[in-house]
Amino acid sequence: MTLNSPKSSAAGVVAVVVTYHPDLMRLAELLRAVVPQVDSIVVIDNGSDRDVAGCLAAQNDPKLNAVFLSENLGIAAAHNAGIRWARERGAEYVLLMDQDSVPDESMVAALKAAHENLLEKGEKVAAVGPRCRDRESGSLSPHLRFGKVRFAPAICVAGQRVVRADVLISSGSLIPMNVLAAIGGMDESLFIDQVDIEWVLRARAQGYMVWGHCEASMAHSLGEHRQRVWLGRWREVPVHQPFRYYYMIRNSVLLQRRSYPCWAWRRVDTIRLLQMLVLVTLFHPDRSRVLHRMLQGLWDGISTDVRSPIRNDL
Repeated sequence: MTLNSPKSSAAGVVAVVVTYHPDLMRLAELLRAVVPQVDSIVVIDNGSDRDVAGCLAAQNDPKLNAVFLSENLGIAAAHNAGIRWARERGAEYVLLMDQDSVPDESMVAALKAAHENLLEKGEKVAAVGPRCRDRESGSLSPHLRFGKVRFAPAICVAGQRVVRADVLISSGSLIPMNVLAAIGGMDESLFIDQVDIEWVLRARAQGYMVWGHCEASMAHSLGEHRQRVWLGRWREVPVHQPFRYYYMIRNSVLLQRRSYPCWAWRRVDTIRLLQMLVLVTLFHPDRSRVLHRMLQGLWDGISTDVRSPIRNDL
């Protein structure tokens, strides 16, 4: 089912907003923030039981469009559906947005200007993304590079507009349509976790890089519970639902078995998984179920045929 979705003349930037059982008040806040910054918005709803259509209708804005999927097909499939929608309408860029992110004023213009400036310098740009501001603490997170044993901050110095990054989260990423045509869309076989990482690794293997904007920012919520634990010092660690750990392990193992991820990512990701195992064993309130799902993910990651084609057709 679609709303307000006839093919139209070329649109510069199309925002693709993926929803799944969203908080409708926060979704309305997101839409109000995005509408002035883009040429069109398409909401891809992943089989929610919420009145997303009513939320969009209440905004009463001709820029808003929607595609309602009959079931939850995963974040990658929803992104691809939105990218196809944008391509059919002649979009130059897509802006990927999660339902829990709200861009600051002029974020999109800043990302687009930075992309054009990088192209003028001869860079092969896969995507440009903003910094994330934590909804609870208000702190701005740095962009990330691959360090020796973990992700390390990519520091923005005074007056610097963009910084080279090794990863970008999908939400807030501005991606040119011609790059998507060259690299392909999101890998639908991954369903949820590591979808953004996989796409960036595939882009890097083809000579494209991602960039983080030092000034553009957005409010962002990970949508997860965080637990304060003592490991030499007090730390806050994310606590996910058990099913998420299945995809985290399975998808990491799948990517480790593919040919194109760089060795820096392989090293950092292996250490990350070992740390996750320790934290789950020590602190997760439902550790037995989580460990069972992690073992299932490990087995499926090892046994899946990596020669099967990636489902990312646009």
